This record gives sequence, C-alpha cells and structure tokens, in this order.
Amino acid sequence: MSYIMVDIESDGPIPGDFSMVCFGAVLVDENLETTFYGKLKPVSEKFNPDALAVSGFSREETLDFDDPEEVMLKFEEWIKENSKGRPVFISDNNGFDWMFICWYFHHFIGRNPFGFSSRRLADLYCGLEKDTFAQWKHLRKTKHTHHPVDDAKGNAEVLLYMKKEMGLKIGLK
Repeated sequence: MSYIMVDIESDGPIPGDFSMVCFGAVLVDENLETTFYGKLKPVSEKFNPDALAVSGFSREETLDFDDPEEVMLKFEEWIKENSKGRPVFISDNNGFDWMFICWYFHHFIGRNPFGFSSRRLADLYCGLEKDTFAQWKHLRKTKHTHHPVDDAKGNAEVLLYMKKEMGLKIGLK
C-alpha cells in the first residue's frame, strides 16, 4: 500500500461546472522526491476570479494548459509506476481535493486508480491527539505556497511526523 498526498487548485467550488486548474501529488516515503504536477485546460466557461487567483494563474494562461484527459492518463501511469500495492489518496481537505480528482478520473478516463475512498490528514492528526480541534499545520516544513506540489509535500511531512513521532501505523517502510 502506498500513500499519495494530493493537493489541487481550482477556479470554483465544484468539478464540472468549474475546473481544476492544477494539482500536485507526492509519494509519501522518507524522501518525498517522487512528485507529479499537472496543469489542466478549463472544462467549463464558468470560473470564479477569486478562486482562480489562489492558483496564481490568469484565465488566459489556463486556456493554454494541457488537455485534461492526457493529464489524467499521465497521472494514472505515474501512480502505477510509483506505488506498491493499492494507492491510498490522502490530502489536507479530501472533501474538496478528492471531489475534483475523482470526477476528473471518471469523467475523462472512466476509472479512478484510487478506487472509491480517501483519507483526510487533519482527521488522522485529530484522532491521534484525541482532540477534534487539534491544530497541525505548524508541523509542515515546506512552506504552504498554493503551488500544489509544495502543499502536498508539506502535508506529507506532517504524515511522516505522525508516523515517526506519534506512532501512527501507516505501512510505510
């Protein structure tokens, strides 16, 4: 089983009506050097300028990004090449990130290599602390920049901290 930390940036609140602008993924291992980054052309004419601004891209720039089907096929291949056993999707906010990744996989290639479930980093931390309000973002080493690879890496660092310092059993070797 391999954990893959994912972070996405979008131009609105839901996939289909709005678009995933870009996403990053990092294979959670001791090195955190195996990464994926994809930038995707919009799938809709609709976009929220404030949401898009978080990504750092203009609408005009996104129109020159890669075909979503090609990006999702490349991501699927990257997952197959870099994970051992079943890949496990994990993110800071899996309710949001998962929604986009799952929709894009099913919409463009008809399948999702992660299956039908995901994990939320914050919930794991809160469970270990036995406090539903426990704060964890200070444990990131990589600065949160809204570049999805940086953000996924910072979140993966927290997962590794939970494994090493808090005794979380996640099956990483």
